[in-house]
Amino acid sequence: MTEVAAQASPAAYVLGLADDAMVYAQRLAEWMSNAPQIEEDMALGNIALDLLGQARALYPHVGTLDGTGRSEDDFAMVRDERDWRNVHLVEQERGDFGQEMARLLWFATYQRELYAALLASSDPVLAGVAGKALKEVRYHLDHAALWVVRLGDGTEESHTRMQAALDSVLPYLPELFFDDEASVAAAESGIGVLPSSLHEAVTTHVAAVCQEATLDLHAPTWRARGGRAGIHSKPMGYLLAEMQHIARSHPGATW
Repeated sequence: MTEVAAQASPAAYVLGLADDAMVYAQRLAEWMSNAPQIEEDMALGNIALDLLGQARALYPHVGTLDGTGRSEDDFAMVRDERDWRNVHLVEQERGDFGQEMARLLWFATYQRELYAALLASSDPVLAGVAGKALKEVRYHLDHAALWVVRLGDGTEESHTRMQAALDSVLPYLPELFFDDEASVAAAESGIGVLPSSLHEAVTTHVAAVCQEATLDLHAPTWRARGGRAGIHSKPMGYLLAEMQHIARSHPGATW
């Protein structure tokens, strides 16, 4: 295992949160000019910018915690795939709009509970980032829930496709609530929270949205794992190649 990814440390914990936000920001940015209407181009673009802002606030703090002093560009633009600690959910390829709303519903609900808990973090920087991010992710959640209900309780076709979209993200959800070594260490120190402690609140809220949308929540038939340890799926390499190309082509440049 490489660098921070191998460590059960506060830096590893915060890096996982930053990487989740950074990778999902990249995925959501792909909807610009691809969303079903221009308002959604703007909405998803703005959500991507919110997540990018979270990552930019957290990366320099990781550099402080691990003692390297690395910048946001160092973390985002020059690390190899095995050094990234994001969950598999956020790195999966862009599917159809319903799939994105299903992914956003789960991730935004997770982030809402996460950042609400981190308001009490003993790390003042992390608590401060949580306070700002919490306001943003509440909007992300409302936006996703609106679309899930609209599509789930819409036409027969939209209902069928929205149900399929919810089922498609199921294998990637357990990893959100897995207590890896870094999370356990962060929770014990008062800096972070155990992901498993968020599961009940997140699932309860998503279940309520699905009930309103006349959709069913099923159990996954398999589970993705390993993202927090730097083990990723095939789409991750392509995502990093596109995201990091310019920076790696001009090493040492500032942006």
